[in-house]
Amino acid sequence: MAEVGRISIRGGRLIDPANRLDREVDVHLADGRVLAIGEAPLGFEPERVIDARGLIVCPGFVDLSARLREPGLEQKATIASETRAAAAAGITTLCCPPDTSPVIDTPAVAQLIRQTAQRHGFARVVPAGAMTRDLDGKQITEMAALKLAGCPVLSQADRPIRSAQVQRRAMEYAATFGLTLFLHPQDPDLTSGGCAHEGRVSARLGLPGIPEAAETVAVARDLALAGQTGARIHFRGLSTARATVMLAAARGRGVQASGDVAIHQLFLTEEDLDGFDANCHLVPPLRTRADRDALRHALAAGEIGAICSDHQPHDADAKLLPFPETAPGISGLETLLPLALRLVTEGVLDLPGVVARLTVGPAEILGLDLGHLSPGATADVCLFDPNDCWIPTPETLLSHGENSPFLHKQMHGRVMATVLDGHIVFERTSDR
Repeated sequence: MAEVGRISIRGGRLIDPANRLDREVDVHLADGRVLAIGEAPLGFEPERVIDARGLIVCPGFVDLSARLREPGLEQKATIASETRAAAAAGITTLCCPPDTSPVIDTPAVAQLIRQTAQRHGFARVVPAGAMTRDLDGKQITEMAALKLAGCPVLSQADRPIRSAQVQRRAMEYAATFGLTLFLHPQDPDLTSGGCAHEGRVSARLGLPGIPEAAETVAVARDLALAGQTGARIHFRGLSTARATVMLAAARGRGVQASGDVAIHQLFLTEEDLDGFDANCHLVPPLRTRADRDALRHALAAGEIGAICSDHQPHDADAKLLPFPETAPGISGLETLLPLALRLVTEGVLDLPGVVARLTVGPAEILGLDLGHLSPGATADVCLFDPNDCWIPTPETLLSHGENSPFLHKQMHGRVMATVLDGHIVFERTSDR
């Protein structure tokens, strides 16, 4: 890793949606900060010049959900391996859910994760603190202490709080301390035992279904409680058309609610379960084509403010059992950018719109002053070639997780370099 120093990035197309910038202009960095956009200050002598001609220069990406598996599941992945993969994907900040082992329900665990990431130095890791102790859904954690330990948001990961009273109390406490709650909208009773969207495909394949109502019932409850308590909530991983309508209506009433979508939900549907590809076993499940189109519409309309990888690396054995018994999740860090760029090709968003939902959108949801390149801002920068054509394979990916339905499929768009806090943490020098 290069030392913090003076860097000039010259000749690239700067896209900084937070500042409404989209033009060819130089960027100058010094001492871990953005020094200037355009002309370099008088007397500035860069120690490193990066030729960005033909490249897009933008803020480093912010990923709202990436499981790193450490501590507790290092056989699947580690903080070192996955933050290294994040750097190769242009991701400079990522939020990890609290379902580690031990759970992120004390300041000590939160600090351990942050310090481990800082030691490796590839990406900034923001831990989400647990809403309840050991994620048991019963006893609320010391939220103020978790906030002081570096947890700007609280979450139950994908483990439910069955009691509406406990959920209400958690929202009240979170509102007191100015914390956002990341909520996985999934009713546990309606989800129980399911592994695919309840519909014609699951019926034809004989797979136990998860109905649309499993999401919408949870969304309805949480929106009602957020309106009652004044809490700020974020729906982590929406998957249904009806949920996007409910979210938009609640926002219109003044409820402090936001939502994101996992990148794979914008492309894959229940039809991709044909062949029983275990890499398409997800929670929430892949829904209908109409749901996918509604998610795209909500993203374009700004009702969904962020796209995330929902990265869940698994060892090979986790995907070898019969479909319903396999572990759900996709390894998604390194395909996040090229899939997002496909939204431009398919006319869903323009390029600044895609960059916004990978940078300033998620940063605002986390409540962090990141995702922009204003003078004086943290020097987190991504440089990518939107036209670079490549094929992800286990050999080309840095993540320890190879569980992706996008392996061996042609991608367009690849990160060429990533700068974190003024350090060059990734430069592409080969096909890997």
